[in-house]
Amino acid sequence: MHIEETRRTDPELAALVDEELARQEACIEMIASESIVPIPVMEMSGSIFTNKTLEGLPGARYQAGAEIADKLERLAWERAKALFGAEHVNIQSYSGSSANHSVFAAILEPGDKILSMRLDQGGHLTHGSPANWLSKFYHHVFYGVGEDGRIDYDALEKIAREEKPKLIICGASSYPRLIDYERIAKIAADCGAYSMCDMAHVAGLVAAKVIPSPIPYFDFVSSSTTKTFCSGRAGMVFCKEKYAKLLDRGTFPGSLGSIHLQTMAAKCWSFKYAASQEFHDLMVQVVKNAQFLAAELQKHGFDIVSGGTDNHLMVVDLRNKGVTGRQMQDALDKAGISVNKQVVPFDEAKPHITSGIRIGLTAVTERGIREPELVKIADMISRVTDAPEDEAVLAQVKKEAEELMKNFPLYPASFTCH
Repeated sequence: MHIEETRRTDPELAALVDEELARQEACIEMIASESIVPIPVMEMSGSIFTNKTLEGLPGARYQAGAEIADKLERLAWERAKALFGAEHVNIQSYSGSSANHSVFAAILEPGDKILSMRLDQGGHLTHGSPANWLSKFYHHVFYGVGEDGRIDYDALEKIAREEKPKLIICGASSYPRLIDYERIAKIAADCGAYSMCDMAHVAGLVAAKVIPSPIPYFDFVSSSTTKTFCSGRAGMVFCKEKYAKLLDRGTFPGSLGSIHLQTMAAKCWSFKYAASQEFHDLMVQVVKNAQFLAAELQKHGFDIVSGGTDNHLMVVDLRNKGVTGRQMQDALDKAGISVNKQVVPFDEAKPHITSGIRIGLTAVTERGIREPELVKIADMISRVTDAPEDEAVLAQVKKEAEELMKNFPLYPASFTCH
């Protein structure tokens, strides 16, 4: 990545880019929503398409000069539909959140009822959290997990029958297990509701066919394009062909204006990459690494919510360790390991404190981390947990973390900000 002009015109800003590159290179990155984008994604995200403003769909734009952009969007459509086996796709969303908003705009009216997963048991802010502004427009009811940390499908079905929502949403931001897509879609159909899956966290695993896909079962499937999909910061929505016009109107003009062609170009590249054997093998290893690390942490006495993981992430319940999620997030950050504090099921701690942490394996797997290194990382996490306020321990672990990551470059040596 070349930033010579920025370095010449704004050295202060260029220095921040240098700092962030150095931080990422030295850090054991284990935030579950993060990944390392391939260099072509960065190239396309900063490409000449940034200069072009467009609204509408190919063949029906509101500005001239759209011929090449139309080719780009159509190419991305075809690649995305082939990759995921979908009938229709809209790739204009700016993020996973705006992808969800476009579905709401397509099929809901103010006051309509939505049934979704509780935020504090794995759901997402845009699925009805009072902290999100859209919660003021719809009537939200929730399902959650049982004492085993897994979705209580019987309770979900009972709530659906009683509440008769217009939309049922599945998908989560901190749920480590496979979801029974077929059962939830059937529950929605039986109670006359639309069905939607937010697969933002697992889209890469779905694309690589490492875990089951929700697309055959749901009316709508939304996603961000970061996380396990490892692409530009944007979103996408798939749907059945019969809902194509509704979705497209819900996206534009329903929930957004001009499109971001540069990130669309990045997504287009990623749709091709995600169909490769290289990407498949990467996603297989992500799941292997997550399951291995969960088992290693259990050896150190950590309580893993639901007892393990089927995807790229795990939630660690710290209550038996006598530390809070916030304490651990801050201590691990000082020790060169990035995670985020996380509420656990039936958590009594406040949301800004929490009783757990969420750990993801995508970014470190992309850098080449495998089982031998995960044994060391589990030990580092355990040592920090035992002494979260001991600056000497944190400094020693940080030194070990930096030495470890020197063996696994963020990008090839030819990649530079200079």
